[in-house]
This record gives sequence, structure tokens and C-alpha cells, in this order.
Amino acid sequence: MKSKEVFRNWEQIEGNWKQFRGKVKEKWGQLTDDELDVIAGKKDVLVGKIQKKYGIEKEEAEEQLKDFERNLH
Repeated sequence: MKSKEVFRNWEQIEGNWKQFRGKVKEKWGQLTDDELDVIAGKKDVLVGKIQKKYGIEKEEAEEQLKDFERNLH
């Protein structure tokens, strides 16, 4: 997938956060509803929350998010 396509897809996720937050919660179940409210579709905030909650490196959190985006299709 090209980076422009991923970026465009993330804009769609951010614009429809209420629709996608359930899928995010399924994937990363340790995230609380309050945290999902704070994330509000912001990719960098989501990466940071995943990193902190799961005790992983930023690169790993970004990889998980890329996989998540790919699997939305």
C-alpha cells in the first residue's frame, strides 16, 4: 500500500472516529473509553497510547497500526 493511500485512509478514520473506535478497542482492548475520547482519531496520539499501555517501542506501535489499517479493507 502506498503511503498516500495510508494517509488518506487515516484521514477517513479520523473523520469517522466514532465509527472506527470500536475496531480500535477490539484490537487494543487495554485502551479505556476515556483514552479513546482523548485520541479522537489522532494517529500520533493513538501510537503513543498503544506504546505506553503495552510497553512497546514506538516503531512496534506504528507497525501494529499499519497492520490495523491494512486489515480494514
